Amino acid sequence: MEPPSSSSSSSSWLFSSPFAFLLTTLVAIGVLKVTGFVYRRFTYWMKHGVPYKPSLGISWNLILQRMHFADYCQYIYNYVPDAKYIGLMDMSTPVVLLRDPELIKDVMVKDFEHFPDHKTFSNEEVDPLFGKNVFSLRGNRWKEMRNTLSPSFTASKMKVMFELVSKCAREFAEYLADHPELCSSIDTKEAFRRYTTDVIATSAFGISVNSMKDQNNEFFIRGLEISKINSFKAMLKFMFLQAAPRLGKLLGITIFSPASSQFFKRIVAETIRVRKEQGIVRPDMIHLLMQAQDKEGPSVHEFTLDDIVAQALIFFLAGFDTTATLMCFVAHELAVHRDIQDRLWEEVEKHFAEGNGEITYEAMSKMAYMDMVLSEALRKYPPVVLTDRLCVKRYEFPPAKPGFKNVVFEADYTTWAPVYALHHDPKYFPNPSKFDPERFSDENRNNIVPYTYMPFGLGPRKCIGNRFALMETKLLVAHLLRIFVFKTTEKTVEPIVFDKKQFAMQPIGGFWIALEKRQK
Repeated sequence: MEPPSSSSSSSSWLFSSPFAFLLTTLVAIGVLKVTGFVYRRFTYWMKHGVPYKPSLGISWNLILQRMHFADYCQYIYNYVPDAKYIGLMDMSTPVVLLRDPELIKDVMVKDFEHFPDHKTFSNEEVDPLFGKNVFSLRGNRWKEMRNTLSPSFTASKMKVMFELVSKCAREFAEYLADHPELCSSIDTKEAFRRYTTDVIATSAFGISVNSMKDQNNEFFIRGLEISKINSFKAMLKFMFLQAAPRLGKLLGITIFSPASSQFFKRIVAETIRVRKEQGIVRPDMIHLLMQAQDKEGPSVHEFTLDDIVAQALIFFLAGFDTTATLMCFVAHELAVHRDIQDRLWEEVEKHFAEGNGEITYEAMSKMAYMDMVLSEALRKYPPVVLTDRLCVKRYEFPPAKPGFKNVVFEADYTTWAPVYALHHDPKYFPNPSKFDPERFSDENRNNIVPYTYMPFGLGPRKCIGNRFALMETKLLVAHLLRIFVFKTTEKTVEPIVFDKKQFAMQPIGGFWIALEKRQK
């Protein structure tokens, strides 16, 4: 008699051993549960009678870097072009992509109490410095922080900050004028980040930095470090922390590196100490947060050093990278469109001449064509591709299409407003790929459909620092145009094709132009 084969022996053992049988049963149950979960999520919106994009919340085109995030959002936006909204899944969370401007108004403004928060990537228990910033905070904590910070960005405070920012812009332009060897082909992203570093250091921290002269100052180096938050790798980290926050905390995963966090903690703590000891008062964000730290009362949240540092960090990040990117797109379009550049230069020259070689806050406010150019740059290249709102209490949406039913939206579900896609919808902005500042002239501005243009968001959650970002961008462009002509080089990418390896919008190969000194 032949001995039993090894396969028949293992098969026999599989069903005869109680442990093996139990293990097989548990695996089978697990597979069935996962299959059921996937099926329910995949068919969720179909069962609710909503036009939807079949998805499990992960796009392999993004994971494999075959498509840029902006292009992917535009693809989804156009997936059901006649629907008011489209059902999606974000991991395991139901999401609706809002396509109808009236619904966007309802969610972001009219019915704000139902959608007051962002869905954050990390809470303050996992990552205090990211979880405590004004963007991430929710409910009353957000409202308190927003009210504390808002006075930093009023028109009166902008006037006070104007001279500090204008000095940074003038010194930046003069440095380039004195170093023509840098201007024949300049990486504007790298250069403009140095300018924004100087602006934030002086306006938020009261520290004078010249990043063009001191190339490796720690403010700039730390700015480069935290700006990696916009990389594709960082987005994967966000997804992990969102899906498994406890595991992320256990593994010590944070949004900002420990070294960068410690640097900003040290800078803020030292700034506060010096100001208290010497009685220094500056009308900036740090001062307002110090005042909030001194408030007392049963309903007042205690402001810790982490609370203050968190706001300084998010302000630094937005100013360092996001605002610098806007400047890059403006410079690129001016280099490509010489007629637009010449018209803007004439306006700038007029106001400098009226100010005897200086630019004032009032003069900057009167630059109508500058406003038009920046508004069009923000349309074509908005700072964020989409903005979200988290539902906190049950809400009912009207039918997505004629013949469909109303849909009940539950708490913890999310809405997305597709900023980039709306800005590039030919129904709202004809010939959307064309850079045309005339869209925002006094005659044409009123023709823009409300709630289709939102570069800084809308409603109470609108970007708190948008005035500041516009002011420092206008000053940089004005001071540079006065000295230089912006020109394209062989490295200039036109038309712009977004780098699929970057989460943020930037051309393949980066931003490159030439600065040619004007003949006086």
